[in-house]
Amino acid sequence: MTSQTVHLSPPDVGPLEESYLIEALRSGWVAPAGPALQAFEGEVAARVGTAGAVAVSSGTAALHLALLGVGVGPGDVVVVPTLTFIATANAVRYIGARPVFVDCDAQTGNVDVGLVADLLRQLRSRGERVGAVIPVDMFGSCADYAGLEPLCAEAGVPLVEDAAEALGASYRGRSAGSFGQVGAISFNGNKIMTTSGGGMLVSDDAALLARARHLSTQAREPTPYYEHRELGYNYRLSNLLAALGRAQLVRLDGMIGRRRQLRDRYAKLFAPLPGVRLLGTEDSDSNCWLTVITVDPERSGWRAADLAAHLARHDIETRPVWKPMHLQPVHVGAESLLSGAAEQLFAHGLTLPSGSALSEPQVARVFAAIDEFLAMSAGGPAA
Repeated sequence: MTSQTVHLSPPDVGPLEESYLIEALRSGWVAPAGPALQAFEGEVAARVGTAGAVAVSSGTAALHLALLGVGVGPGDVVVVPTLTFIATANAVRYIGARPVFVDCDAQTGNVDVGLVADLLRQLRSRGERVGAVIPVDMFGSCADYAGLEPLCAEAGVPLVEDAAEALGASYRGRSAGSFGQVGAISFNGNKIMTTSGGGMLVSDDAALLARARHLSTQAREPTPYYEHRELGYNYRLSNLLAALGRAQLVRLDGMIGRRRQLRDRYAKLFAPLPGVRLLGTEDSDSNCWLTVITVDPERSGWRAADLAAHLARHDIETRPVWKPMHLQPVHVGAESLLSGAAEQLFAHGLTLPSGSALSEPQVARVFAAIDEFLAMSAGGPAA
C-alpha cells in the first residue's frame, strides 16, 4: 500500500508520546523493567478498576499467562467463541488444552450466552474438565457478563475475559477487563491505544498476577545467579514501550471520542438503507474500536464485498469480519456448537476505517467513496 492509503485503524501517536519516550530514554531505563513499566501497570489497573496488572509483550502472551493462572492444563477443555481473532484459540493450544468453539449472537457478534450454557451442560454430562470460558469483547463492546458471570460461577468454571479489543469500554458501570478472574488487554498497533506491540493482564487476584509476572521473566528465581526451576517465557514489556503506553493512556478518552464520532457518522449514513445495519448495540459503553456493518444483499441490492472492492479501488482499506475459528484450517476438526451466526457475519460483514488518527480529508475521502458506491448501486441487483 502507498502512503496515501486510508488504513483501517492506524496508530494515533504524536508529540505527547514523543515526550514520554524521550524521558524514558534519558532515564537510562531502555529495555529492562523500570519506572515507566511500573507506573504504566498501576495506571492501567486504576483505569480498569482492578487491584493490579502485569504488562507483557502481547495480548496473546496475556491470554496464555491468564489461562495458566486460572489452572488450565493439558487435556482440559476451554470454551472459546468461534468469532474471534485466532490468538484466543491459539493460547489454549499453547498449553495443550483443547478449544471447543461456540457461536455468537447475530446482533452483537459477542458470544451467545445460551449456547455457552448448553455447551457447559454437554461437556459436564460427558465428564470433561472445563478449564475456563473465554468470552471476547468484540470490536470494543463487552460481552453479556450479566449472563456469563453467574453461569460460570454455577458451573465452577473460571472466566477469563479477552478484552483485547475493548480497553475503555464498560458494561453496566464496570470497565472491560474487570470481569471474571482475570482480563487480557492488547496494545497492538491497530488497537484503541498502542505500545507498538504489547498487552496486559488485569486482575484482583494478587497471587495470579505474581505468578504471571514470574513466568513472564523466564521464571527466574530470586537468586544472585540465574536459576530456573520451571519453564518460563520471555514475555515482559520493556520500559520504553510502557512509556509510550502511558502517553496513550492519557489520550485514551479523546481517541475513543474520535472513534465514536466516526461511528455516529456511519450510523447516520447507513440508517436509511434497507438491509444494512451496524453490528453491535447503539450504546455509549463501547469504545468504538472498529465500526462493522452487515449487509443483507437480498434487501440492499449489493454485497459487503462489492463495497469493499469499490473502496479498495480508492485505496481505502476495509476488512471482512473475523473468519470463524471452526473454519480455520489450523483448528480443523475442533468440536463446535454452532447456530450459523458467525458464518453469516463473516459472509456479510465489513469493517470500515475507524481509527482516531484519520484526518478530516481522509474521512471525507471515505464517505465520498461510499456515497459514490451507493449512488452507483441504487436500485441495482446484487452481483
